[in-house]
Amino acid sequence: MKRDPKPGEPVLFLYRLKPGAGPEYDRWHAAVWPELLAEIEAAGFEDYQIWRHEEIVVSRLRGRDGYRAAEAIMRASAIQKRWTATLSHLFESYETADGEPLWLDEVFRLAVRPDREA
Repeated sequence: MKRDPKPGEPVLFLYRLKPGAGPEYDRWHAAVWPELLAEIEAAGFEDYQIWRHEEIVVSRLRGRDGYRAAEAIMRASAIQKRWTATLSHLFESYETADGEPLWLDEVFRLAVRPDREA
């Protein structure tokens, strides 16, 4: 299903790594190329986090102007394409057949401080 998160709305999606690929994945992300970080920021992604448990990876991010606007910029980025190709051997799956991320649905939230996202 194609989603269109609103500007600033956090989105989360899931990736699955190949068995044993976690340590290499971590090494790459401990030294993300500065030019890629600059592209991510310029595209409008902010508050980008990646979490991993064994082969399961969860990404959480916000698109300042909306996820789709930032995604379109990154899909056109030669630097992003090179990064993706460099790490592609680590992934078992990271998108649906129609190219969509494996979205995670929010099922619960307790906002103790509603002025601050959890």
